[in-house]
Amino acid sequence: MKESLHVETALTGGKVYNEADKIALDRQSILAMIGRYKVTFDFVETFAPEKDYKCEEVYKTGAIEYVFPIVDEPGFISLQHILVINEKMVVKHWRQDWIYENRDLLVYHKDNSWKNISISEEKAKGTWTQKVFQVDDSPRYQGIGTWVYVDGKRYWESAADAPLPRRQEHRTDYNVLVRNSRIELKDYGWMMDQDNQKVYRDDEGKDKLIVWEKGFEVLTAGDYNCQPAIDYWEKTNLFWKDVREVWDEVFQENEVLSLEEKVDGKQLYEHLFALATKFDEENYQSENTKKSVKEIIDSYAK
Repeated sequence: MKESLHVETALTGGKVYNEADKIALDRQSILAMIGRYKVTFDFVETFAPEKDYKCEEVYKTGAIEYVFPIVDEPGFISLQHILVINEKMVVKHWRQDWIYENRDLLVYHKDNSWKNISISEEKAKGTWTQKVFQVDDSPRYQGIGTWVYVDGKRYWESAADAPLPRRQEHRTDYNVLVRNSRIELKDYGWMMDQDNQKVYRDDEGKDKLIVWEKGFEVLTAGDYNCQPAIDYWEKTNLFWKDVREVWDEVFQENEVLSLEEKVDGKQLYEHLFALATKFDEENYQSENTKKSVKEIIDSYAK
């Protein structure tokens, strides 16, 4: 596999690659998301089928985001995101796993419920699955797509159903966010360009569109202070590795995974974040950690 392949040669359009070169180029594109960034989140509701619908105010926020690999294998790359707020406070953010020609997907239905499905070898050919996980490594959404190189552009796009984002947890009029998103690499960094549909899905699986939403998550590279994130990960990476392994077991054991929103008045991530602070990395015991994590996750099973 030619990891030294120059990306510039791929950006003129119309070029045909053999499989090894295309995989190498795709890997370069995924790994290009690694870095230190200033990230901005901008979302605005646009068009609604009901004339009397009142669009929400524009949502805007930002922070420093550190993106780094925790797994880098030929057909599997895992990138962890950590937010740095005010150069002091850190928040373990989302994780994205990239798998080449993956056939197994955990697809969101509604009401905090996901279902395991398999796709055909033909449909998976040449694609990369992006599996996105929440701050506690619970599932969020998974989509498949092909990396595209044409007319100077490098992008991957897909459609995937997802739960409501945390910024929307107050909403009760819709229960599924249908994400139509494109990840595009830019000279300044990269971005996620989203055209989302907020829909209400009934028990028969029929969707009613409430409103469209436009979203931009823009990551601009720079020499930002990400040391707090690095320090945090050094202290907690063994814990979160065990958390991921427990979740993998849960995913395999359940054809349908349904989770309660809260237990004892707290969301799942609150329990796991608290647990992460209790373990001493110098005297870390993986077996005890996994047992505690499994007990917490099981307590949220519907």
